[in-house]
Amino acid sequence: MNILVLHGPNLNLFGRREPHIYGTTTLAEINDSLQTLAAELGVRLEILQSNHEGVLIDKLHERIDTAQGALINPAGLTQHGVPLHDAIKAMPFPVIEVHLSNIAAREPWRAHSIISPAVRGTVQGLGWRSYTCALRGLVDLLR
Repeated sequence: MNILVLHGPNLNLFGRREPHIYGTTTLAEINDSLQTLAAELGVRLEILQSNHEGVLIDKLHERIDTAQGALINPAGLTQHGVPLHDAIKAMPFPVIEVHLSNIAAREPWRAHSIISPAVRGTVQGLGWRSYTCALRGLVDLLR
């Protein structure tokens, strides 16, 4: 089973960027935790972080026939990523939206996700654990 993990803009700064909101866990540590869990679950991950919406869209398009599911943290594209929303809707596999913070409990403009209507589900507010919870849920759905 092949699963994409897509990290959006500025997430390469996890651990340094606003640690009072996002914590001190780095993106590399999150990816390591995901790879460890993936091995336990018997699935393969392809992980990509980009600060550019088109790169994330290109990866979805590239894997449309070879991935069975995806996790995506759209980050700053959450509120304005119409092309990303459309690409996710075109995928034949389930996609889970992930956020470390609870976006509904933050600034009012963050509370609305343009991505949420395009995905199967959303996991948020659990810090780095949002990713591992989402991976467990996605694999369970796929099996």
